[in-house]
Amino acid sequence: MKHLKDHINSHYFEAYNQLTSKQARRKIVAYVESYGDVFFWRTILTAFEDDEHYFEIMLPSRANRLERGKKAALAHILNGVGKDMIACVDADYDYLIQGSTALSSLILSNPYVFHTYAYAIENLQCYAPSLHTVCVAVTLNDRMIFDFVSFLSEFSEIIYPLFIWNIWYYRSTSYGRFTMTDFNKVIELGNINPWNYEESFRRLRKKVGRKVIELQKKNPDAHESYQEVKNSLRELGVTPRTTYLYIQGHHLFNKVVAPLMEKICFRLYRDRESEIKREALHVAQYKTELAGYNHSIEELVPMLKKNVGFMASDVFSRLKADLRSVYSDHND
Repeated sequence: MKHLKDHINSHYFEAYNQLTSKQARRKIVAYVESYGDVFFWRTILTAFEDDEHYFEIMLPSRANRLERGKKAALAHILNGVGKDMIACVDADYDYLIQGSTALSSLILSNPYVFHTYAYAIENLQCYAPSLHTVCVAVTLNDRMIFDFVSFLSEFSEIIYPLFIWNIWYYRSTSYGRFTMTDFNKVIELGNINPWNYEESFRRLRKKVGRKVIELQKKNPDAHESYQEVKNSLRELGVTPRTTYLYIQGHHLFNKVVAPLMEKICFRLYRDRESEIKREALHVAQYKTELAGYNHSIEELVPMLKKNVGFMASDVFSRLKADLRSVYSDHND
């Protein structure tokens, strides 16, 4: 049995707004894919609220979320968006495959569907220039002992040729022959040692190199089309040093950045522990300060998920421009 909520579209909320007072602000409903996306999009949409309109972030119905998955749950909503109901989604590969699927075409062509450009919000939360600040927030220690920008830039450069192959396959009808899962298995770093990550990168280069050669042999006539995909990706903002922003977000967050930051924060914690011990006037003060500090270490992942340093990135500037084209930005 179909319910009214199954047919909700922008016209529904437009009618709702017409029933409110003329002095009331217009409500614009912004549908997102999951609870984890609510804070991310709230931090962005706040800048586009004014005396005339505001946003209310919502999720698709519970039944749709459970039965269909994230993007599928939004599918019926995507077809009904408009000025009073928008959709805010992870770009996934839909941005990079440039309309190779119906969903990709819909996301790219509809001005009321806003996407992250980066693969997902997790990629933006891991925006390299912002990660030191997250470490400072967690450890209360501003000593810079690791260069996140250099690390993620080098990581990106190593996986870049294979990433192009992955998109090459996803833009074709044979993407099942080299899936995102296959790609992630190749670029797996394993246990990263922040103080000797070049060894991990040496192994990664070998794995990527072997896989690239394998794909070249399987596709001997693909040199020209591969170059076309490479050029296309550059136009879309993917460069050798920024590839990490476009790979699967959960892999980047859970397999690369979070484990790395845990080790770096622990080192900073040990330094701070010694400092607290030296400066404490008595044992009780030492234990109190150390207990508070230990608690902050446990907040690394939650704090990383609330990292808004991506707002300084070129990727975010594209998303902001899309929103500005429909709604004014009161910060301008």
